[in-house]
Amino acid sequence: MLDLKKPYNDLPFLPPKVELESQTILKQLVQSHKALAELKGYSELLPDKTLLLNTITLQEAKESSAIENIITTHDELYKSLILPKDKIDKTTKEVLNYRKSLWLGYEAVMKHKLITTNIIIEIQKALEQNDAGIRKLPGTKLMNDKTHEIIYTPPEGENIILNLLTNLEYYINNNDDFTDPLIKLAVMHYQFESIHPFYDGNGRTGRILNVLYLVLNELLDSPILYLSKYIIQTKNDYYRLLQEIRTRNSWHEWILYILEGIEQTSKSTLSLIKRINNLKDSSIELVKSKLPNVYSKELIELLFTNVYTKIGILVEKEIASRNIASKYLNSLVEIGFLSKIKIGKETLFINQPLFDLLKVE
Repeated sequence: MLDLKKPYNDLPFLPPKVELESQTILKQLVQSHKALAELKGYSELLPDKTLLLNTITLQEAKESSAIENIITTHDELYKSLILPKDKIDKTTKEVLNYRKSLWLGYEAVMKHKLITTNIIIEIQKALEQNDAGIRKLPGTKLMNDKTHEIIYTPPEGENIILNLLTNLEYYINNNDDFTDPLIKLAVMHYQFESIHPFYDGNGRTGRILNVLYLVLNELLDSPILYLSKYIIQTKNDYYRLLQEIRTRNSWHEWILYILEGIEQTSKSTLSLIKRINNLKDSSIELVKSKLPNVYSKELIELLFTNVYTKIGILVEKEIASRNIASKYLNSLVEIGFLSKIKIGKETLFINQPLFDLLKVE
């Protein structure tokens, strides 16, 4: 029987035994919900979300992986979507595993309308590509990267970790306490990172859980908001505030940090989506005016689902035969809309305006 009152390894069960709301937090909640609602509302009006989801999830995979020092470039990442697996470097494969894990989690949450321990384990398994599962061996320590000082020792023992995850699962899925879901997201993220249930991939798994929680609570209808870039930009504050909950029970500053991150990230994501959408509209006008015989809605949409494309993809999507597809793409190169590069025997075509927009993000 799970004893919900018993703390393990100095990590208490949820909910926290402190008042989580203040006037400052309530004011920030209004702003965070407003920004999130604007993002959701605009994204729901888009006629085709494939472009949006492809772009945003790849950006998130890159940023979240970078927090763990898994670094790839925009160029390698977008190129990898159309290259054979043996042409993709190890680091880029790890970033693509993040994207795969995100979609696995999203589909599971949409199916079950819950975030469960089993779903969390499956996300981490897809992320790390192994079956190590919940930590069983002692000795895990969180250290300062520069000084190597031990900052925090997470709970040890598989049963203890599973009990804490069971408590977290109940907290995530139980709405009877009437706590605002954005406050609960902040609490959930702290608790998961403090449980640190896996040998590897805890940070990335925790960041995937953030967006799945927003979808679960219908604050978003698709996984398009991520805090990873915000965390990178404020990394010192992120780790300091996590630690101050452990040492000082200082919840308010942490909750404000997460709420401000949601507001800022909602606004920046909305701005990015609008710029991509505007770029797509202007590209349609460009191709229509300069190459009316080449233009088709299907072609432009395909060129905006990934920065890179190749002749074979147009053939596969039944947009054109191989000879005609080659003519179309090379005509778009001639007007400066696409550029092209040769990799081995393969010619890749680049949506240059989209690439230029994304590489500064």
